[in-house]
Amino acid sequence: MDLSSFEADNSSSCRLASHIPEVCRTEDCCLGIDEAGRGPVLGPMVYGICFCPISKKEDLKDLKVADSKTLTETERENLFQKLDEAKSYIGWALQILSPNTISTSMLQRTKYNLNALSHDTAIGLVQYALDSGVQLKEVFVDTVGPAEKYEEKLSQLFPGIEVTVRPKADSLFPVVSAASICAKVARDRVVKDWKFAEDLGEVDTDYGSGYPNDPKTKAWLLKYMDPVFGYPQFVRFSWSTAQTLMDSKAATVHWDDDDEETGEKAAQRQNNRSMLSYFSASAGGKDHNPTRKTHRFFTERRLKSLNTL
Repeated sequence: MDLSSFEADNSSSCRLASHIPEVCRTEDCCLGIDEAGRGPVLGPMVYGICFCPISKKEDLKDLKVADSKTLTETERENLFQKLDEAKSYIGWALQILSPNTISTSMLQRTKYNLNALSHDTAIGLVQYALDSGVQLKEVFVDTVGPAEKYEEKLSQLFPGIEVTVRPKADSLFPVVSAASICAKVARDRVVKDWKFAEDLGEVDTDYGSGYPNDPKTKAWLLKYMDPVFGYPQFVRFSWSTAQTLMDSKAATVHWDDDDEETGEKAAQRQNNRSMLSYFSASAGGKDHNPTRKTHRFFTERRLKSLNTL
C-alpha cells in the first residue's frame, strides 16, 4: 500500500487502488464496502472496497478475514498482506478523506453532513470499480443511517446489481470484513506517520484513541490549539469537541457584524483586537514588526494586506 500520494498533500482527499485482477473483468463479482475512522476527532476517515469473483467467495473466507475492530494491529497487517498477495483474484480500492475535507464539507453553506459524505464516497468507489471493468453483480455494505433507505438508494443508482445493506455487515460478510481491514490498515498507517504541515516543533504523538471522549485526546487538542488560528489540519475542527474547546480557550474574535457598533470599536472597548486588524496595513500598531513572518493561514491562501482598493 503506497500512501505517498496522500502524504504529499494530506490536506486533501486521495484514492488508492490495487491492480484489477483480470478474472474480475470476466467473471461475476461481489464487492464489500466499509469505513474506518468515522468517529475520531483526529485523522482521516478511510472508505474501502474489496472485490473478488463470486466463485472465489470460499477462498476469501478461508483467509480468515474478520471485522477489523476485533483484530489487533498485527493481525490486521498480516491479513492485509494476505489479501494483497491474492491479487490474482482479489482487488481493493480506498478513498482517504482528510480531516480538512471532512470539516470543510460539513461546515459549508449548503448542509452536507457526515452521512451524505459517507454515502457519496461509497457510491464513488462502486462507480470506480465499474468503470475499471469489474463485473459487479453483488454489493454488500455496512450501513450508514437507516439500512433500508440506503439499500434502496444504492439499488436505484446501480440497477442490475443485487445490493445488501446491513448493520454490522463487517461481521456478516467476509468481503465486507476484507474491505474493513483494508480501510483500517490504511488509516492506522496514515495516523502513525502523519506529517504535520504546521511548524509545531517536536510533536507529541501520544494522541490517545483519537475519540472525543478520550482524556488524552482532549489534552492533545488543548496543547496544540493556536488561540487565533485553531488546530493543525490533523484535527477535524467541525467536531463539537474541537469547537467547544475553541469557544472556551481560544481568543475572542470580533467581526464588524457582531454588534451594532463596528468590530473595531467593540474590540477596543473590551481591550481586545478586531479580526480586521490582521488585514490592515498597520496591524499590530506601534509594536508591529514588518519583518515578522506571516502566518501560513495567509500565505497558503495568498492573502496580503492592502492600503487601497
